[in-house]
Amino acid sequence: MSTSTERPFLLSSPTSCAAPQPAPEEPVRVVPLVVAAVLGIGLSWYVWASYGAKSGALLVLGLLLGLALFHSRFGFTSAWRQLIAVGNGTGLRAHTLLLGTAATLIALIAGTGAGLFGATPKLTAGPVGLALFAGAALFAIGMQLGGACASGTLFAVGAGQSTIVPTLGGFIAGSVLFTWAYPVFTGWPQVSGFLLADHVGWWGSWAITIAALLLVVVVTRVVQARRTPPPVDTVPTARGFARVFRGSWPLLAGAVVLGVLAAAVVLVSGSPWGVTFAFALWGAKLLQLVGLHPETWEFWQTQSNAKALASPIWTDRTSLTDIGIILGAAVAAAAAGTWKIRAEIPWRTFAAAVLGGILMGIGARLAGGCNIGAYLAGISTGSIHGWLWGLFALGGTWIGIRLRPLFGLANPRPTDSIC
Repeated sequence: MSTSTERPFLLSSPTSCAAPQPAPEEPVRVVPLVVAAVLGIGLSWYVWASYGAKSGALLVLGLLLGLALFHSRFGFTSAWRQLIAVGNGTGLRAHTLLLGTAATLIALIAGTGAGLFGATPKLTAGPVGLALFAGAALFAIGMQLGGACASGTLFAVGAGQSTIVPTLGGFIAGSVLFTWAYPVFTGWPQVSGFLLADHVGWWGSWAITIAALLLVVVVTRVVQARRTPPPVDTVPTARGFARVFRGSWPLLAGAVVLGVLAAAVVLVSGSPWGVTFAFALWGAKLLQLVGLHPETWEFWQTQSNAKALASPIWTDRTSLTDIGIILGAAVAAAAAGTWKIRAEIPWRTFAAAVLGGILMGIGARLAGGCNIGAYLAGISTGSIHGWLWGLFALGGTWIGIRLRPLFGLANPRPTDSIC
């Protein structure tokens, strides 16, 4: 057992055995690396020149987010599954570092009113009600079936993981389905959101958020000490200075980098990092290309949504960061030697991916965000709805891991050597 009696309890993370030593990375995949790098640089230049510095900067931030997500293999889906299935809280503790880093920097930005390219911070609380609770649970069930969360879907597709492509397709389809059936999903019972900064100021909000995150760290360590789960698996990694460019990064290092980049999105755009609105937008634009008219649907009649649908995707901030994540992850995966397309997908895996994507698409729109736009953005800005989203997502994860075996998908077990 890899527990240590010399270390204080709250600094130890006992596991049933030691984690395996990471294997060396494979050779660089030159062709995918060159293609992804040229696309990333060329598209950034085009967007910056054609649509302005703000749009160009958001695309560059997306590229950096994709690099960081892949190099650190930063996961939300696996972290919740490992905690619920076997009690390993390593991933969730990494979430607290990400959230704490973002919360600290966002408090600085919002407290001073700082912004770039004319942006000013506009941070609001998400509403709390049945739609939030149901949406978070549906999203969590979907990500356990689909194999990835919102950000994870993007960086996995960029990294050449073909099994996640059906998840992305289902995600877009579910988002479109929500916008088509939008009247059914409106009017659900809810109350106005609660933003801590409105009551205790930005530094009071920051202090409460950090205290709550520390409590999560304590609880996950208590759970892990009682259950002594298998360790988290390792991934191939470069050695020495090359690790910066070829990975894999320590999980906590990735958490800090992602927290900084999440705050940078606020600094550049004035709003928190989001992912899933773009999927609804892309789906609607695809329908227009084949002669359909989603612009007549009620969802696309609101002023902001109508403007987004009528404008090029290069003016939509979520589209810019999403596309950047895909290309950035492609660069990182090719540099790490792991960019490979696998044509064969078992039919049950395919079915789970599509169904999971559809549930995530509906759930994200219903809850007003996903693991990024609701969970990360909510908690890091001091909105109570982010914490409630996370709580109901844990409940959805519990359901999701019990559905996974129906599709031939494995869950971690206490007797495994890794989880």
